[in-house]
Amino acid sequence: MTGEILKIGIVGTGAIGRTHIERINEKMQGAKVVACSDTNQELGKKVADQYGCRFFSDGREMIYSDEIDAVIVATLDPYHEEYVMASIDAGKYVFCEKPLAPEAEACRQIVDAEIAGGKMLVQVGFMRRYDSGYRQLKEAVTSRKYGEPLMLHCAHRNPSVGESYTTPMAVENSMIHEIDVIRWLLDEEYATAEVVFAKSTRRTHKDLMDPQIMILTTQSGVRIDVEAFVNTGHCYDIKCEVCCEDAILNLPEPANIEICTNAQRGHHIHSDWSTRFIEAYDVEIQEWIDATRRECLEGPTAWDGYVGQMTAKAASRARDTGRVVNIEVLETPDLYSKKKG
Repeated sequence: MTGEILKIGIVGTGAIGRTHIERINEKMQGAKVVACSDTNQELGKKVADQYGCRFFSDGREMIYSDEIDAVIVATLDPYHEEYVMASIDAGKYVFCEKPLAPEAEACRQIVDAEIAGGKMLVQVGFMRRYDSGYRQLKEAVTSRKYGEPLMLHCAHRNPSVGESYTTPMAVENSMIHEIDVIRWLLDEEYATAEVVFAKSTRRTHKDLMDPQIMILTTQSGVRIDVEAFVNTGHCYDIKCEVCCEDAILNLPEPANIEICTNAQRGHHIHSDWSTRFIEAYDVEIQEWIDATRRECLEGPTAWDGYVGQMTAKAASRARDTGRVVNIEVLETPDLYSKKKG
């Protein structure tokens, strides 16, 4: 496929689907979105007309079409499994926004289908691995220049969330990013999970306990605490501090100019993920395009998606039972361990 333009079809034309179309067709090299599909046909047709691509009323028909080479799944979470499985069956590379599927069992079915085909076709959209700050942390941790990592202190803060955001979503929709990126940073599996509650903010609602703290322990004993505070009322703030034997490593703040005005000195901060991680999304999609054209994926795998959901479900059980929950030790299948090696 090297040397050819990668023809992409996108399932799901909501906000993130549209930003991917714009990103690929206006910024990226080596690919073009030529087709899209959405169960909301009125919206899908408008998006197709706006961006000059063909609309398919049936996402599976688009996936099996000879008109596309690869697929991006940007639908609502419950539909991820269907379209990823169709892509595997069609033998096409597929980029799926996180989560791979809402349930760990569904993620495992995707893994099993990919293993049966004997080829890695799936990449999961854990974009933090592509953020320059996290990549700097990864390089420092992996080098062991500062000794062994001992503890991590992390935070995932939002200005506010809607009434539809419930207690389980703090782990399964927000802190799932920390679950993946910390496992990647440390390059080891988790052993236990625990979730505890702080005093609730007045800004929350009856179906959301906010803030929450998730505590993870890795197999080697690294201790990790992750604060999820999704109704701060004032900021979108992502923190990661790695306490090593010989140094403290901090995720760098995004670059913003300092402003002095009205007798105050300070700088603007990002209001949500869409601006904070916009460069990470760009790098993520460009590297996926390049790897797909080489027919050798290098990003987060279906196995990573499965392990992430397994860990999130363990944390949810810990939250609901008030206990520390053991996380099953998983042996990485050969298809994925070869990539790691």
